[in-house]
Amino acid sequence: MSRIDEIDLTKSLGREESERRILSAQRRLTHLRLLTAGLLSGGPPGPGLLVLFEGFDAAGKGGAIRRLTAGLDPRHVRVVPIGPPTDEERRHHFLWRFAPHVPGKGEMTVFDRSWYGRLLVERVEELIDPDTAHRSAEEIVEFERQLVNAGTTVIKFWLHISEEEQLRRFNARAADPLKHWKLTPDDWRNRGLRPRYLDALRDAIDDTDHHHSRWELIAAEDKHYARVAVLETVIERWSHDLERHGITLPPSRGEDYLH
Repeated sequence: MSRIDEIDLTKSLGREESERRILSAQRRLTHLRLLTAGLLSGGPPGPGLLVLFEGFDAAGKGGAIRRLTAGLDPRHVRVVPIGPPTDEERRHHFLWRFAPHVPGKGEMTVFDRSWYGRLLVERVEELIDPDTAHRSAEEIVEFERQLVNAGTTVIKFWLHISEEEQLRRFNARAADPLKHWKLTPDDWRNRGLRPRYLDALRDAIDDTDHHHSRWELIAAEDKHYARVAVLETVIERWSHDLERHGITLPPSRGEDYLH
């Protein structure tokens, strides 16, 4: 059984507790970000941080990213939305277009979708054959291994929702004039391809869940739970990696982050 099939979608959190834990986590993230940028002690910058998000349409990636970055100075984080490759990008290796956005030392980048479109969208749409998909998975693992070996922390999230919850969110967007723009004909079409996406997703997770960069699978049926889970997972993974690099993490200043 794939890890995807083991996600417990019943996990939930009350709004009040969620908001309290989000605020606390944002304070801790700000502290870690200033530390790694070399702006607290005046020391050299720490390892770069790359956080990437994948998930079904309407799974809450945008909301999770907003909470993740809300407490940070815009100069200290870059959010990169990833769309279909351009004609120029198609003329290169599929990973080529991502290289300019990989964070250097002391930097932080968030990908709203990522190179995993190769194993999901392109496979489902039959733009690549199974052999190419398998080879691409191996190349992604090697690319992520190289990033981690060079000092970058790579955190990968899949936000998971049920087919029923996705339909509810689609209908809510369609009825809201301020959110209607988020819903496209492709979203409805992709929803009909969910079984094929699940097959591709299971293979992608199984093939690319390696010790250099494990997949963090988040139950996103309840947005309050998912947003807290993302923030606290980033803090846990990032803190562990900084300590692995020999960086001593002082207590945060004036925050009450709960582990």
